[in-house]
Amino acid sequence: MTRNPSGLLLVTDRAGSPMGLVERIEAALAGGARWIWFRDRDLDAVSRRVLAEELMGPVREVGARLIVGGDVALARAIGADGVHLGGGAMPPDIAAARRDLPPGCLLGISAHSPVEVIRAAQAGVDYATLSPIFATLSKPGYGPALGPDVLKRGPRPTIPVFALGGVTPANAGACRDAGFSGIAVMGGVMGAVDSRAAVGAYLDAWETRN
Repeated sequence: MTRNPSGLLLVTDRAGSPMGLVERIEAALAGGARWIWFRDRDLDAVSRRVLAEELMGPVREVGARLIVGGDVALARAIGADGVHLGGGAMPPDIAAARRDLPPGCLLGISAHSPVEVIRAAQAGVDYATLSPIFATLSKPGYGPALGPDVLKRGPRPTIPVFALGGVTPANAGACRDAGFSGIAVMGGVMGAVDSRAAVGAYLDAWETRN
């Protein structure tokens, strides 16, 4: 299993950003972000590849990693560091993605319950995001917030799990203390006035222990 590059997984959302996505990611990288999940799956294939290639430049300049959401072929084409599969991915999908990715690439998945995390781990993923941990407008269709203690209510996951959904610098520490391996953030950075400062605040909150 490839080591996760950071305790902060930054999820892209150009629609929620008042500035261009490349500029937004450059600011986030300057603030210390080192793991970018390129989501934005509403783009057509050509436009998505162009944007992914534009992001690779600044990501590589600082030694960060770029994960492509749901598209193994695109990840291979641009030399990305892995793929993040959607929550509907089944074991055969996971096996196919693992087979098609170059050695050393990360393979992640979106999960919405601890059972889904365990199932994905058994199928061979490297990490999972679990959401929604807190109430959030971006995850309205996945039921009530799970709460940061969700990992304590069942078998301990054997892969790193990242808290996603409504995570702020104020509650990031609760996720860490409850057993999460990291936090995944979208709106808190993509919509921030200052993404560099926002990333710094999240990293400080995650790394500071009371």
